[in-house]
Amino acid sequence: MSVRNPAGARCASGSRAASRRARRRITRIVTTALVSVAVPASLIAQAGRTAADSMRRDSVTQLIGMRVTAERDVKPSITRLTLPVTASTTAAAAHRQVNAVDVPDIVKYLPSLFVRKRNFGDTQATLATRVWGVSSSARSVILADGVPLSAYIANNNTIGGPRWGLLAPDEVARVDVMHGPFSAAYAGNSMGAVMEISTRQPERREGALTQTQAWQAFSLYGTKATYPTTQTSARIADRIGKLTLSLSGNYQDSRSQPLTYVTAGTFPSGTTGGYAATNKLNAAANVLGATGLLSTQMTNVTGKVGYDLAKGVKLAYTYSFWQNDATAGVDTWLQRSGTPTFGGAAGFASGNYDLLQQHSAQSVSLRTDRRADWDWELVGAQYRMNTDRQRFSTSASSTGTTFGTAGRVAVLSGTGWGSVDGKGAWHKGGLSARHIVTFGAHLDQYRLFNPTYNTADWTVGTPTTVATEGDGRTRTVALWAQEQWRLTDRLQLTAGARWEQWRAFDGLNVNGNTRVVQKEVELSRVSPKASLRFSPTADWLVSASVGKAYRFATAAELYQLVSTGVTFTSPDPNLKPDNVLASELRVEKTFPRGRVQVALFQDNVRDAIIAQFKPLVPGSNTFFSYVSNVDKVRARGVELVLGSQDLGVAGLDLSGSATYLDARTLATSGRASATAPADAAIGKKLPNIPDWRASFAATYTPTWQPLARLSVTAAGRYSGALWTTLDNADVNPNVYQGFSAWFVADAKARVRITPKASLAVGVDNVLNRKYFLFHPFPQRTVVTSLNLGF
Repeated sequence: MSVRNPAGARCASGSRAASRRARRRITRIVTTALVSVAVPASLIAQAGRTAADSMRRDSVTQLIGMRVTAERDVKPSITRLTLPVTASTTAAAAHRQVNAVDVPDIVKYLPSLFVRKRNFGDTQATLATRVWGVSSSARSVILADGVPLSAYIANNNTIGGPRWGLLAPDEVARVDVMHGPFSAAYAGNSMGAVMEISTRQPERREGALTQTQAWQAFSLYGTKATYPTTQTSARIADRIGKLTLSLSGNYQDSRSQPLTYVTAGTFPSGTTGGYAATNKLNAAANVLGATGLLSTQMTNVTGKVGYDLAKGVKLAYTYSFWQNDATAGVDTWLQRSGTPTFGGAAGFASGNYDLLQQHSAQSVSLRTDRRADWDWELVGAQYRMNTDRQRFSTSASSTGTTFGTAGRVAVLSGTGWGSVDGKGAWHKGGLSARHIVTFGAHLDQYRLFNPTYNTADWTVGTPTTVATEGDGRTRTVALWAQEQWRLTDRLQLTAGARWEQWRAFDGLNVNGNTRVVQKEVELSRVSPKASLRFSPTADWLVSASVGKAYRFATAAELYQLVSTGVTFTSPDPNLKPDNVLASELRVEKTFPRGRVQVALFQDNVRDAIIAQFKPLVPGSNTFFSYVSNVDKVRARGVELVLGSQDLGVAGLDLSGSATYLDARTLATSGRASATAPADAAIGKKLPNIPDWRASFAATYTPTWQPLARLSVTAAGRYSGALWTTLDNADVNPNVYQGFSAWFVADAKARVRITPKASLAVGVDNVLNRKYFLFHPFPQRTVVTSLNLGF
């Protein structure tokens, strides 16, 4: 990196109207009212160790190496029967080990998982799994108490991000994960993983109040600053006879590092400043300035009501409101005659925007958990983007640091989805029955409404004509069943199948004066599954699983047409579904003070839906994103998970994992290749997933009584570099828009002030590693938290 006499001027969006200040004032009032109700809080329940010696053990990997005490598994019996868990963690473990600010932080050390979280409060924190990496948000299933957090409106790193904001960290009790599509109870989106989050269920009056402060020191190119985050979380819950009530809320005020940069093949004529640089293809991409400097005020409030209709029969209703009020500023490093300038680069305009999002979600559930002969479950859920609009200018000054008045308004208001799931289980005599049958039905519908309007005044102007629009709907109906036989005391067979009928309709694309009504598409598929579990002795477990799955295209993949700044996105209404055949062999050995797991896995995928970026014309910095079916890809690898407790040193808990993946394109045709010729991708590494991933955590809790309230954790995560093009043309990964290898070390110290209160101080990215995953990722960050409870 070299510098051309940089000099910068920081520009936000000006004084952005009294209405924005009023919204923030209302947000603070709501948060203050909630906090005033939630008196000091109790520590979240201690983590539980599963019964490892049983053939029917729920959790194969309970973040082995954690110090755990008995915590009741709060998952309903049907979920326990249909989710063969391969990894778990609890809120108590997160309190001790993780600098948790947002809910996805809780899973950061689980095997083979990575959450693409760019900043605190990131609304685009997608989950990368063992076989599928970033840009695969629809290739995993994320649920909270059986209610979808996954947003199958898209399969990308933007609107496809899971709705983590519907939960506050204090609500989470435990998280369970299954890798692969090996249960008929879950849709083909489970081809990556299934994550079931269980929330706290009150048995008596309880509350929590957590105050978190974080500071990120960031230095890159012309930016050198400290970005703070303040978060207040509160929760109060009670049981009054058969009635349970809970109210929780979270308010976060955060500032982010630059998320994007303005680049150009040449510097604007007559300017000085900026940084000479290259892009991931090793072509010139000089950095002119920083954009996407977010200032975010995020609020979520959730209320829950439950009623025990009878013993083991519960009716529950949940309502959540989430608001994100954000502005993004820019910082130019160009000068013209000694005065800061944007140099006419349009990227400064699109990187400077106002964003207002107000979403709501509700769910109702009726469950039995009698664990006698029959159990039933009915869950209905709805998510609505009530208000969702982003305003930005379309031009930036070539002589100064002003924006053109005309601009655009990108709208998602009216987008939303709903689902209904009915499940049943027959287990004569209880969950220990030798023969168990589970079955169910599913219905979901997704609606995408995404016009981008022209406006005469981007700050407050009324939308006029449509610049681009991508609308459409998808609907899926499914029936499934599986049987579980305990053939002997040591051998168990599970087999099942899922039938799905998928329909895409009401597709519309508009680009200027061009209007295209897309044809309706309907498909039906059947996905069989089977697994065999054998426990030769009490401390050995061997399982073999195979599963077929189809992941149907999302509405955004089919219909979303986006033109934002220098990025264009083109859909494909004729996409075939991902067609995967997955298999896994897992061996586990339990020791008196630890556990070791080894898993061999392979996914063969036909018609894999993969998004690509390439210049519209060679040498251009205007990129074109498109999705298409790649004929055949294969991913095979090995996963090692291990951990120990008190091994060598009393009070020392160790856990770690390492995953190697060889994922390659075997056959492709047409425009699936990033560059001509089409066969340039054959044998190349699959995009967006690294070959190596690893994590570890070491926690020490002194056994000496004066220090017994203290716990200290050192942890780390590693990822190899990854390609982003099918032909592996991006040979320069550690640059903006590239995906470099990285190792991040974290640390945390926590002390229990009283049995009901704790104080924690931690550092993420202790070594201050500077790396890119398309965006520049956070550098060294200090996190402090005070947790009070009753």
